[in-house]
Amino acid sequence: MLKRIFDILFAIVGLILLGWLIIGCWLLASIDTKSNGLFIQKRIGQFGNTFNIYKLKSMKEVHGVKTISRFGNFTRKTKIDELPQLFNVLIGTMSVVGPRPDVPGYYDKLQDTDREILELKPGLTSPATLKYANEETLLAQQKNPLHYNDTILFPDKVKLNLAYYHTRTFFGDLKIIWQTIFFWAKAN
Repeated sequence: MLKRIFDILFAIVGLILLGWLIIGCWLLASIDTKSNGLFIQKRIGQFGNTFNIYKLKSMKEVHGVKTISRFGNFTRKTKIDELPQLFNVLIGTMSVVGPRPDVPGYYDKLQDTDREILELKPGLTSPATLKYANEETLLAQQKNPLHYNDTILFPDKVKLNLAYYHTRTFFGDLKIIWQTIFFWAKAN
């Protein structure tokens, strides 16, 4: 209950402080992609249920080929594209801290005790998020990114998320939030 109250307060304060930035970037993303600047995608959430995640659109289609736009590259690098997920936190499909939600085919396929992760709401940040903050760059360096993700990254994320599941506390969440803010302030 305390976690949900914290999530609601965090989302409200975040939306009050950053609402202007979300709206402005949504408008710029709409112009940049020549479409609605909001990206909505099905992700796996708590108990394996799907939900719609909200992000700023960062890809545009040119002659039938999807590419990351210049503005989209900026929002991805700075993680501004993730800010609309404050709405997910506010409505209760996400939490501030928890495993990052993945597309179908990963968390929903977990077996045995690994499925404990699904008892958690997906989050904006987590220990795995901090460890793999530069995941896109890491995957781009691989000869076979999908194989690397499926055999190296995802199994390690499952271990990290299980460790979080078994040791989570309110003050531990505050520490993860602080580490995330510090990391992104330093990186940008």
